Amino acid sequence: MANTVKFNESFPDITISNAIFERSKGLIPAHTQTLAKGPTQWIKGIAPKYLARGKGSHVWDVDGNEYIDYNMGIGPIVLGYCYDRVDDAIRKQLSDGITFSFMHPLEVDLSEKIRSIVPNAESVRFSKTGCDATTAAVRVSRAFTNREKVLCCGYHGWHDWYIAVTDRNAGIPEAVKDLTYTINYNDTDSLIQSIDSDTACLIIEPFVFEQEKEGFLQEIKNICEKNGTLLIFDEMWTGFRIAPGGAQEYFGVKPDLACYSKAIANGMPISAVTGRRDVMDLFDKDVFFFTTFGGEALSLAAAMATIDEIVEKNVPGYLNDKGALLKDGYNSIAQKLEMNYTKCFGYNCRTIMTFDATAGNPLEMKSLVQQEMIKRGILWGGFHNMCYSHSDEDIAYTLKAYEDVMPILKKAVDEKNVAGYLKGEPVEPVFRKTSNFNFKPKAGV
Repeated sequence: MANTVKFNESFPDITISNAIFERSKGLIPAHTQTLAKGPTQWIKGIAPKYLARGKGSHVWDVDGNEYIDYNMGIGPIVLGYCYDRVDDAIRKQLSDGITFSFMHPLEVDLSEKIRSIVPNAESVRFSKTGCDATTAAVRVSRAFTNREKVLCCGYHGWHDWYIAVTDRNAGIPEAVKDLTYTINYNDTDSLIQSIDSDTACLIIEPFVFEQEKEGFLQEIKNICEKNGTLLIFDEMWTGFRIAPGGAQEYFGVKPDLACYSKAIANGMPISAVTGRRDVMDLFDKDVFFFTTFGGEALSLAAAMATIDEIVEKNVPGYLNDKGALLKDGYNSIAQKLEMNYTKCFGYNCRTIMTFDATAGNPLEMKSLVQQEMIKRGILWGGFHNMCYSHSDEDIAYTLKAYEDVMPILKKAVDEKNVAGYLKGEPVEPVFRKTSNFNFKPKAGV
Protein backbone atom coordinates (compact mmCIF):
# COMPACT_ATOMS: atom_id res chain seq x y z
CA MET A 1 0.00 0.00 0.00
CA ALA A 2 1.14 3.57 -0.55
CA ASN A 3 2.97 4.95 2.45
CA THR A 4 1.22 8.06 3.81
CA VAL A 5 2.95 8.05 7.20
CA LYS A 6 4.64 11.35 7.88
CA PHE A 7 6.78 13.26 10.34
CA ASN A 8 4.82 15.03 13.07
CA GLU A 9 6.59 18.13 14.33
CA SER A 10 4.64 18.25 17.60
CA PHE A 11 4.17 14.49 18.14
CA PRO A 12 0.81 12.84 17.39
CA ASP A 13 -2.29 14.27 19.05
CA ILE A 14 -3.50 11.52 21.43
CA THR A 15 -6.34 13.39 23.12
CA ILE A 16 -8.94 10.67 22.55
CA SER A 17 -6.50 7.94 23.61
CA ASN A 18 -5.89 9.77 26.87
CA ALA A 19 -9.60 10.26 27.51
CA ILE A 20 -10.32 6.55 27.06
CA PHE A 21 -7.35 5.72 29.28
CA GLU A 22 -8.79 7.86 32.07
CA ARG A 23 -11.97 5.79 31.92
CA SER A 24 -9.91 2.60 32.43
CA LYS A 25 -8.43 3.76 35.73
CA GLY A 26 -9.82 1.74 38.60
CA LEU A 27 -11.85 -0.29 36.14
CA ILE A 28 -9.29 -2.49 34.36
CA PRO A 29 -6.36 -3.66 36.53
CA ALA A 30 -3.09 -2.67 34.82
CA HIS A 31 -5.34 -0.99 32.18
CA THR A 32 -4.69 -3.78 29.68
CA GLN A 33 -5.33 -7.43 28.87
CA THR A 34 -1.85 -7.89 27.31
CA LEU A 35 1.18 -6.50 29.12
CA ALA A 36 3.15 -5.72 25.96
CA LYS A 37 0.28 -3.57 24.68
CA GLY A 38 -0.14 -1.66 27.94
CA PRO A 39 1.14 1.71 29.12
CA THR A 40 4.24 0.43 30.94
CA GLN A 41 5.85 -0.64 27.65
CA TRP A 42 5.35 2.69 25.88
CA ILE A 43 6.67 6.14 26.68
CA LYS A 44 4.02 7.91 28.69
CA GLY A 45 2.52 11.07 27.26
CA ILE A 46 3.81 10.41 23.75
CA ALA A 47 2.64 6.98 22.61
CA PRO A 48 -0.98 6.34 21.65
CA LYS A 49 -2.79 3.96 23.98
CA TYR A 50 -5.59 2.62 21.80
CA LEU A 51 -5.64 1.53 18.17
CA ALA A 52 -8.84 1.59 16.13
CA ARG A 53 -8.02 -0.25 12.91
CA GLY A 54 -5.30 -1.73 10.74
CA LYS A 55 -4.66 -2.62 7.11
CA GLY A 56 -1.60 -4.40 5.82
CA SER A 57 1.38 -3.22 7.86
CA HIS A 58 -0.24 0.05 8.96
CA VAL A 59 -2.48 0.91 11.90
CA TRP A 60 -4.51 3.93 12.92
CA ASP A 61 -5.05 5.02 16.50
CA VAL A 62 -8.35 6.31 17.91
CA ASP A 63 -7.23 9.88 17.19
CA GLY A 64 -6.74 9.03 13.50
CA ASN A 65 -2.92 9.01 13.47
CA GLU A 66 -1.39 6.50 11.03
CA TYR A 67 1.68 4.39 11.81
CA ILE A 68 3.82 1.66 10.32
CA ASP A 69 3.54 -1.15 12.86
CA TYR A 70 6.44 -3.37 13.86
CA ASN A 71 4.60 -5.00 16.77
CA MET A 72 1.98 -6.77 14.66
CA GLY A 73 -0.43 -7.55 17.49
CA ILE A 74 2.57 -8.78 19.56
CA GLY A 75 3.20 -11.54 17.06
CA PRO A 76 0.00 -12.98 15.58
CA ILE A 77 -0.18 -10.75 12.50
CA VAL A 78 2.16 -12.66 10.21
CA LEU A 79 0.43 -11.77 6.93
CA GLY A 80 -0.94 -8.30 7.66
CA TYR A 81 -3.98 -6.63 9.15
CA CYS A 82 -7.29 -7.30 7.38
CA TYR A 83 -5.58 -9.74 5.03
CA ASP A 84 -8.11 -10.55 2.32
CA ARG A 85 -7.65 -14.32 2.00
CA VAL A 86 -7.95 -14.85 5.76
CA ASP A 87 -10.80 -12.40 6.27
CA ASP A 88 -12.70 -13.95 3.36
CA ALA A 89 -12.37 -17.37 5.01
CA ILE A 90 -13.67 -15.93 8.29
CA ARG A 91 -16.64 -14.26 6.58
CA LYS A 92 -17.49 -17.45 4.69
CA GLN A 93 -17.51 -19.48 7.89
CA LEU A 94 -19.39 -16.74 9.76
CA SER A 95 -22.31 -17.19 7.39
CA ASP A 96 -22.61 -20.79 8.64
CA GLY A 97 -21.90 -20.21 12.33
CA ILE A 98 -19.17 -19.77 14.91
CA THR A 99 -19.54 -22.33 17.71
CA PHE A 100 -21.68 -25.45 17.53
CA SER A 101 -23.11 -28.15 19.79
CA PHE A 102 -21.12 -30.91 18.10
CA MET A 103 -17.65 -31.03 16.57
CA HIS A 104 -16.93 -29.25 13.29
CA PRO A 105 -15.19 -30.82 10.26
CA LEU A 106 -12.60 -28.03 10.27
CA GLU A 107 -11.10 -29.60 13.40
CA VAL A 108 -10.11 -32.60 11.29
CA ASP A 109 -9.20 -30.56 8.20
CA LEU A 110 -6.83 -28.30 10.11
CA SER A 111 -5.29 -31.20 12.05
CA GLU A 112 -4.50 -32.94 8.76
CA LYS A 113 -3.01 -29.76 7.32
CA ILE A 114 -0.78 -29.26 10.36
CA ARG A 115 0.28 -32.92 10.29
CA SER A 116 1.33 -32.48 6.65
CA ILE A 117 3.84 -29.69 7.43
CA VAL A 118 4.87 -29.98 11.11
CA PRO A 119 7.41 -32.83 11.51
CA ASN A 120 6.34 -34.10 14.95
CA ALA A 121 2.57 -33.72 14.46
CA GLU A 122 1.43 -37.33 14.74
CA SER A 123 -1.49 -35.97 16.78
CA VAL A 124 -2.94 -32.47 17.19
CA ARG A 125 -5.10 -30.76 19.82
CA PHE A 126 -6.49 -27.22 19.73
CA SER A 127 -7.20 -24.56 22.34
CA LYS A 128 -7.33 -20.76 22.37
CA THR A 129 -4.15 -19.26 23.89
CA GLY A 130 -0.47 -20.03 23.96
CA CYS A 131 -0.36 -20.72 27.68
CA ASP A 132 -3.26 -23.17 27.27
CA ALA A 133 -1.04 -25.17 24.96
CA THR A 134 2.15 -24.97 27.03
CA THR A 135 0.31 -25.91 30.21
CA ALA A 136 -1.37 -28.86 28.50
CA ALA A 137 2.00 -30.02 27.19
CA VAL A 138 3.54 -29.83 30.65
CA ARG A 139 0.60 -31.68 32.22
CA VAL A 140 0.65 -34.52 29.69
CA SER A 141 4.44 -34.77 30.09
CA ARG A 142 4.05 -35.21 33.82
CA ALA A 143 1.41 -37.86 33.27
CA PHE A 144 3.44 -39.73 30.65
CA THR A 145 6.67 -39.78 32.67
CA ASN A 146 5.06 -40.03 36.11
CA ARG A 147 7.42 -37.23 37.18
CA GLU A 148 6.77 -33.74 38.54
CA LYS A 149 9.64 -31.33 37.88
CA VAL A 150 9.80 -28.96 34.90
CA LEU A 151 12.77 -27.20 33.34
CA CYS A 152 12.09 -24.20 31.13
CA CYS A 153 13.99 -21.80 28.92
CA GLY A 154 12.15 -18.76 27.58
CA TYR A 155 8.74 -17.24 28.28
CA HIS A 156 5.85 -19.69 28.47
CA GLY A 157 2.78 -17.80 29.71
CA TRP A 158 1.08 -16.73 32.92
CA HIS A 159 0.14 -20.09 34.46
CA ASP A 160 1.47 -21.09 37.89
CA TRP A 161 3.98 -23.71 36.78
CA TYR A 162 5.95 -21.15 34.73
CA ILE A 163 5.39 -17.71 36.24
CA ALA A 164 6.61 -19.13 39.57
CA VAL A 165 10.21 -18.64 38.36
CA THR A 166 9.75 -14.86 37.89
CA ASP A 167 9.43 -12.06 40.42
CA ARG A 168 5.71 -11.71 39.55
CA ASN A 169 4.80 -14.90 41.37
CA ALA A 170 2.44 -13.65 44.08
CA GLY A 171 -0.43 -16.03 44.77
CA ILE A 172 1.48 -19.17 43.79
CA PRO A 173 1.97 -21.81 46.51
CA GLU A 174 5.53 -22.59 47.55
CA ALA A 175 4.96 -26.25 46.65
CA VAL A 176 4.36 -25.20 43.04
CA LYS A 177 7.39 -22.91 43.01
CA ASP A 178 9.57 -25.84 44.06
CA LEU A 179 8.70 -27.79 40.91
CA THR A 180 9.90 -25.48 38.14
CA TYR A 181 13.43 -24.36 37.32
CA THR A 182 15.22 -22.75 34.40
CA ILE A 183 18.25 -23.42 32.24
CA ASN A 184 20.28 -21.05 30.10
CA TYR A 185 19.96 -20.98 26.33
CA ASN A 186 22.93 -22.38 24.41
CA ASP A 187 24.25 -23.82 27.69
CA THR A 188 24.05 -27.60 27.74
CA ASP A 189 25.97 -27.67 31.04
CA SER A 190 23.11 -25.85 32.78
CA LEU A 191 20.79 -28.63 31.61
CA ILE A 192 23.16 -31.38 32.67
CA GLN A 193 23.48 -29.76 36.11
CA SER A 194 19.72 -29.32 36.49
CA ILE A 195 18.09 -32.42 35.02
CA ASP A 196 17.38 -35.30 37.41
CA SER A 197 15.33 -38.47 37.74
CA ASP A 198 12.15 -36.51 38.57
CA THR A 199 12.35 -34.12 35.60
CA ALA A 200 9.25 -34.66 33.48
CA CYS A 201 10.06 -32.24 30.68
CA LEU A 202 12.20 -29.46 29.35
CA ILE A 203 10.13 -26.78 27.61
CA ILE A 204 12.16 -24.35 25.54
CA GLU A 205 11.70 -21.65 22.95
CA PRO A 206 13.90 -22.95 20.10
CA PHE A 207 15.20 -19.41 19.89
CA VAL A 208 14.17 -16.02 21.16
CA PHE A 209 16.74 -13.66 19.63
CA GLU A 210 20.09 -15.29 20.36
CA GLN A 211 21.40 -17.45 17.53
CA GLU A 212 21.50 -21.16 18.30
CA LYS A 213 25.01 -22.47 18.72
CA GLU A 214 25.49 -25.28 16.26
CA GLY A 215 23.98 -28.46 17.61
CA PHE A 216 22.54 -27.05 20.87
CA LEU A 217 18.96 -28.16 20.21
CA GLN A 218 20.08 -31.62 19.12
CA GLU A 219 22.30 -31.89 22.20
CA ILE A 220 19.50 -31.08 24.61
CA LYS A 221 17.25 -33.56 22.81
CA ASN A 222 19.88 -36.25 23.33
CA ILE A 223 20.23 -35.36 27.01
CA CYS A 224 16.48 -35.46 27.52
CA GLU A 225 16.12 -38.79 25.73
CA LYS A 226 18.87 -40.35 27.83
CA ASN A 227 17.15 -39.12 31.01
CA GLY A 228 13.63 -40.16 29.99
CA THR A 229 12.59 -36.49 29.98
CA LEU A 230 10.25 -35.17 27.28
CA LEU A 231 11.41 -32.26 25.12
CA ILE A 232 8.79 -29.60 24.36
CA PHE A 233 9.32 -26.82 21.82
CA ASP A 234 7.39 -23.65 22.63
CA GLU A 235 6.94 -22.44 19.05
CA MET A 236 4.67 -19.46 19.72
CA TRP A 237 7.13 -17.18 17.93
CA THR A 238 8.95 -19.62 15.66
CA GLY A 239 6.00 -21.62 14.38
CA PHE A 240 4.92 -20.82 10.80
CA ARG A 241 7.36 -17.88 10.85
CA ILE A 242 10.92 -19.21 10.64
CA ALA A 243 9.68 -22.03 8.37
CA PRO A 244 6.23 -23.47 7.55
CA GLY A 245 6.99 -26.38 9.90
CA GLY A 246 8.51 -24.09 12.51
CA ALA A 247 11.84 -24.37 14.25
CA GLN A 248 11.75 -28.15 14.23
CA GLU A 249 11.76 -28.04 10.42
CA TYR A 250 14.34 -25.21 10.30
CA PHE A 251 16.81 -26.89 12.66
CA GLY A 252 15.97 -30.48 11.80
CA VAL A 253 15.32 -31.40 15.44
CA LYS A 254 12.01 -33.09 16.27
CA PRO A 255 10.75 -32.58 19.84
CA ASP A 256 8.37 -34.92 21.63
CA LEU A 257 5.75 -32.16 21.84
CA ALA A 258 5.39 -28.69 20.34
CA CYS A 259 3.10 -25.76 21.08
CA TYR A 260 1.84 -23.16 18.61
CA SER A 261 -0.26 -19.99 18.55
CA LYS A 262 0.38 -16.42 17.31
CA ALA A 263 1.15 -16.74 13.57
CA ILE A 264 -1.03 -19.82 13.01
CA ALA A 265 -4.19 -17.79 12.25
CA ASN A 266 -3.07 -14.20 11.51
CA GLY A 267 -4.70 -12.76 14.62
CA MET A 268 -7.56 -15.11 15.39
CA PRO A 269 -7.36 -16.80 18.82
CA ILE A 270 -6.22 -20.39 18.46
CA SER A 271 -3.39 -22.55 19.80
CA ALA A 272 -2.26 -26.09 19.15
CA VAL A 273 -0.31 -28.89 20.79
CA THR A 274 1.35 -31.37 18.45
CA GLY A 275 3.42 -34.41 19.20
CA ARG A 276 4.07 -38.11 19.52
CA ARG A 277 0.93 -40.20 19.37
CA ASP A 278 1.84 -42.31 22.40
CA VAL A 279 2.14 -39.16 24.53
CA MET A 280 -0.82 -37.34 22.99
CA ASP A 281 -3.06 -40.39 23.46
CA LEU A 282 -3.16 -39.58 27.17
CA PHE A 283 -5.46 -36.66 26.27
CA ASP A 284 -8.11 -39.29 25.44
CA LYS A 285 -8.98 -40.08 29.05
CA ASP A 286 -6.07 -39.74 31.48
CA VAL A 287 -5.25 -36.04 31.06
CA PHE A 288 -8.14 -33.57 31.02
CA PHE A 289 -7.68 -30.85 28.40
CA PHE A 290 -11.00 -29.64 27.00
CA THR A 291 -12.35 -26.12 26.42
CA THR A 292 -15.71 -24.81 25.21
CA PHE A 293 -14.08 -22.75 22.46
CA GLY A 294 -11.36 -25.19 21.38
CA GLY A 295 -13.27 -26.00 18.21
CA GLU A 296 -14.50 -22.47 17.45
CA ALA A 297 -14.88 -22.45 13.69
CA LEU A 298 -13.87 -18.90 12.71
CA SER A 299 -10.37 -19.42 14.09
CA LEU A 300 -10.09 -22.84 12.47
CA ALA A 301 -11.07 -21.35 9.11
CA ALA A 302 -8.59 -18.50 9.58
CA ALA A 303 -5.81 -20.95 10.38
CA MET A 304 -6.56 -23.00 7.26
CA ALA A 305 -6.28 -19.90 5.07
CA THR A 306 -3.24 -18.53 6.89
CA ILE A 307 -1.23 -21.75 6.62
CA ASP A 308 -2.10 -22.10 2.94
CA GLU A 309 -0.90 -18.55 2.28
CA ILE A 310 2.29 -19.08 4.29
CA VAL A 311 3.15 -22.19 2.29
CA GLU A 312 2.08 -20.98 -1.15
CA LYS A 313 3.71 -17.54 -0.89
CA ASN A 314 6.84 -18.69 0.99
CA VAL A 315 6.08 -16.16 3.68
CA PRO A 316 9.03 -17.25 5.89
CA GLY A 317 11.38 -16.45 3.01
CA TYR A 318 9.83 -13.01 2.60
CA LEU A 319 10.08 -12.27 6.33
CA ASN A 320 13.72 -13.32 6.27
CA ASP A 321 14.60 -11.13 3.31
CA LYS A 322 12.78 -7.99 4.45
CA GLY A 323 13.81 -8.41 8.06
CA ALA A 324 17.45 -8.60 6.98
CA LEU A 325 17.15 -5.20 5.31
CA LEU A 326 16.03 -3.61 8.57
CA LYS A 327 18.53 -5.45 10.77
CA ASP A 328 21.49 -4.79 8.51
CA GLY A 329 20.38 -1.23 7.86
CA TYR A 330 20.10 -0.40 11.56
CA ASN A 331 23.50 -1.91 12.30
CA SER A 332 25.09 -0.08 9.38
CA ILE A 333 23.80 3.26 10.66
CA ALA A 334 25.00 2.49 14.20
CA GLN A 335 28.43 1.51 12.91
CA LYS A 336 28.71 4.62 10.75
CA LEU A 337 27.88 6.80 13.77
CA GLU A 338 30.29 4.81 15.99
CA MET A 339 27.41 3.88 18.30
CA ASN A 340 28.84 0.57 19.46
CA TYR A 341 26.41 0.50 22.40
CA THR A 342 23.36 -0.36 20.29
CA LYS A 343 22.77 -3.29 17.99
CA CYS A 344 19.95 -5.04 16.17
CA PHE A 345 20.18 -8.82 16.32
CA GLY A 346 18.15 -12.00 16.09
CA TYR A 347 16.74 -14.17 13.32
CA ASN A 348 15.59 -11.88 10.52
CA CYS A 349 11.88 -12.62 10.92
CA ARG A 350 11.97 -11.10 14.41
CA THR A 351 14.82 -8.90 15.62
CA ILE A 352 15.45 -6.78 18.70
CA MET A 353 17.42 -3.61 19.36
CA THR A 354 19.68 -3.66 22.42
CA PHE A 355 21.32 -0.83 24.31
CA ASP A 356 24.46 -1.32 26.38
CA ALA A 357 24.23 -0.12 29.98
CA THR A 358 27.82 1.18 29.76
CA ALA A 359 26.45 4.07 27.67
CA GLY A 360 23.55 4.90 29.94
CA ASN A 361 20.19 3.62 31.14
CA PRO A 362 19.02 1.09 28.50
CA LEU A 363 15.33 1.77 29.15
CA GLU A 364 15.86 5.50 28.73
CA MET A 365 17.76 4.96 25.48
CA LYS A 366 15.04 2.65 24.17
CA SER A 367 12.39 5.20 25.22
CA LEU A 368 14.13 8.01 23.37
CA VAL A 369 14.28 6.01 20.14
CA GLN A 370 10.66 4.96 20.61
CA GLN A 371 9.62 8.56 21.19
CA GLU A 372 11.32 9.81 18.04
CA MET A 373 10.09 6.92 15.89
CA ILE A 374 6.50 7.58 16.99
CA LYS A 375 7.04 11.20 16.03
CA ARG A 376 7.86 9.92 12.55
CA GLY A 377 4.80 7.67 12.32
CA ILE A 378 6.32 4.34 13.33
CA LEU A 379 5.09 2.18 16.21
CA TRP A 380 8.37 0.89 17.59
CA GLY A 381 8.71 -1.21 20.72
CA GLY A 382 12.35 -2.12 20.22
CA PHE A 383 11.53 -4.98 17.84
CA HIS A 384 11.02 -5.75 14.18
CA ASN A 385 8.15 -8.26 14.14
CA MET A 386 7.95 -8.74 10.39
CA CYS A 387 4.80 -9.48 8.42
CA TYR A 388 4.15 -10.31 4.76
CA SER A 389 2.61 -6.85 4.22
CA HIS A 390 5.71 -4.88 5.20
CA SER A 391 6.59 -3.26 1.89
CA ASP A 392 9.80 -1.94 0.39
CA GLU A 393 8.35 1.54 0.93
CA ASP A 394 7.80 0.78 4.62
CA ILE A 395 11.36 -0.42 5.01
CA ALA A 396 12.88 2.52 3.14
CA TYR A 397 10.86 4.96 5.25
CA THR A 398 11.90 3.18 8.44
CA LEU A 399 15.59 3.21 7.56
CA LYS A 400 15.34 6.92 6.78
CA ALA A 401 13.74 7.42 10.19
CA TYR A 402 16.65 5.57 11.83
CA GLU A 403 19.06 7.85 9.98
CA ASP A 404 17.28 10.83 11.57
CA VAL A 405 16.70 9.36 15.03
CA MET A 406 19.98 7.64 15.86
CA PRO A 407 22.03 10.88 15.75
CA ILE A 408 19.59 12.25 18.35
CA LEU A 409 20.32 9.27 20.58
CA LYS A 410 24.06 9.65 20.00
CA LYS A 411 23.93 13.32 20.99
CA ALA A 412 21.96 12.52 24.14
CA VAL A 413 24.39 9.75 25.11
CA ASP A 414 27.43 11.92 24.41
CA GLU A 415 25.95 14.60 26.68
CA LYS A 416 25.13 11.93 29.30
CA ASN A 417 21.62 13.35 29.34
CA VAL A 418 19.28 10.86 27.68
CA ALA A 419 16.59 11.49 30.30
CA GLY A 420 16.68 15.19 29.45
CA TYR A 421 15.58 14.42 25.88
CA LEU A 422 12.53 12.45 26.95
CA LYS A 423 9.13 14.13 26.71
CA GLY A 424 7.49 11.57 29.00
CA GLU A 425 8.22 8.77 31.47
CA PRO A 426 10.36 5.91 30.11
CA VAL A 427 9.19 2.36 29.58
CA GLU A 428 9.37 -0.11 32.46
CA PRO A 429 10.92 -3.59 32.74
CA VAL A 430 8.63 -6.62 32.51
CA PHE A 431 10.40 -9.17 34.73
CA ARG A 432 13.41 -9.17 36.98
CA LYS A 433 15.33 -12.40 37.52
CA THR A 434 15.05 -13.84 41.02
CA SER A 435 16.97 -16.44 42.99
CA ASN A 436 14.73 -19.16 41.51
CA PHE A 437 16.63 -18.88 38.23
CA ASN A 438 19.12 -21.60 37.39
CA PHE A 439 18.66 -23.58 40.58
CA LYS A 440 19.52 -27.25 40.47
CA PRO A 441 16.41 -29.30 41.32
CA LYS A 442 16.45 -31.36 44.45
CA ALA A 443 17.62 -34.91 43.75
CA GLY A 444 14.83 -37.23 42.63
CA VAL A 445 13.81 -39.99 44.96
